Amino acid sequence: MTAIHPALAGGPIYLDYHATTPVDPAVVEAVQPYLLHHFGNPSSSYPYGASARRALEQARAQVATLLGVDADGIVFCGSGSEANNLALRGTVLASGIERPHVITQVTEHPAVLATCRALQRWHGVRVTYLPADGDGLVDPAALADAITPDTVLVSVMAANNETGVLQPLTELTRIAHAHGIPVHTDAAQAAGKIPFNVAEIGVDLCTVVGHKMYAPKGIAALHVRPGLAVEPLIYGGGQEHGHRAGTENVAYAVGLGAAAQRCTDELAAGEPQRLGALRDRLHRHLADGLPTPVIVNGHPEQRLPHTLNISTTGLRGDDLLAATPQVAASTGSACHAGTTEPSPVLSAMGYDPARALAAVRLSLGRWSTVDEIDRAADLVTTAARTVLTRNGVETNDGAR
Repeated sequence: MTAIHPALAGGPIYLDYHATTPVDPAVVEAVQPYLLHHFGNPSSSYPYGASARRALEQARAQVATLLGVDADGIVFCGSGSEANNLALRGTVLASGIERPHVITQVTEHPAVLATCRALQRWHGVRVTYLPADGDGLVDPAALADAITPDTVLVSVMAANNETGVLQPLTELTRIAHAHGIPVHTDAAQAAGKIPFNVAEIGVDLCTVVGHKMYAPKGIAALHVRPGLAVEPLIYGGGQEHGHRAGTENVAYAVGLGAAAQRCTDELAAGEPQRLGALRDRLHRHLADGLPTPVIVNGHPEQRLPHTLNISTTGLRGDDLLAATPQVAASTGSACHAGTTEPSPVLSAMGYDPARALAAVRLSLGRWSTVDEIDRAADLVTTAARTVLTRNGVETNDGAR
């Protein structure tokens, strides 16, 4: 991808593809006919409905191809949070166990953690939160030790939304399956970014999110292994194989399908390798140019190829980004009533507050280029020196 996206032209260098992605123009083109012309209800039997139904099933097949599964298991949802809720609540409520037990881990997305806490409050569900080590990884032995006769679900994300760390999902799934326990994974950050074959990994439920893979916001999908009992969150007309009632959002489902097809093609063409090389180039430039040590947060190798989460000694991430308005990136910190708090993910990994507050997440994507990476590195290093000088910290002008 060489031509700049129209939404990015003239703006800051966009390095926050973890937060959201621009909608691909090819996806917009695929969506438009289903907003302007093909308006039919997919459940209707006449031609208007039939054309919508065909488009919906084609989109389902495209998402299934990306994940390496059968299309019958794809359930379209309104967001990744909804898909995660359906996976967790649906499996727990369908289990038939009086006091079911769920296992997850501490660096999960809030959509999983908040759902688990709600299940604890409202349904008496027991939840085990597995720890993560300093690299952000779950120890498979800890999962094996946590399993009980009442465990009904294990939910572990594929790739962390802040650090990009990839969990040992295949091994975790093998352990759970040895006890007959289904596994859910939130693959919002992994699907479409790296090869991610659900059938090979073995997970039973998998969340994918449109706006993380160049489709519109407001569309996602949950793959449900055929035969797995999942209680719906939304009751009604029985759409989506009975898993989610409500007339389908055909246009956005088409968009997710088109985006999935584009990602499938790019994965085959080596996009992860291109982005990995750009990410490493950015890391080298920052390590050479920043006047204080740069530390990678999370596992240095077992991570997404387009993700760089770093802390710079003596600098707060929010101060650094505020001094670099020409670069759009993010920290993992949260601001509440004027007080900045360390990232819960990095804190759960055992990082001290100074390192966690220094974190900056730089994530690359389809429209990232060598020129942008070089300019971003120059802008960030220049801003870092300015902030450190303002704070009275001595800097070494030579490259390290």
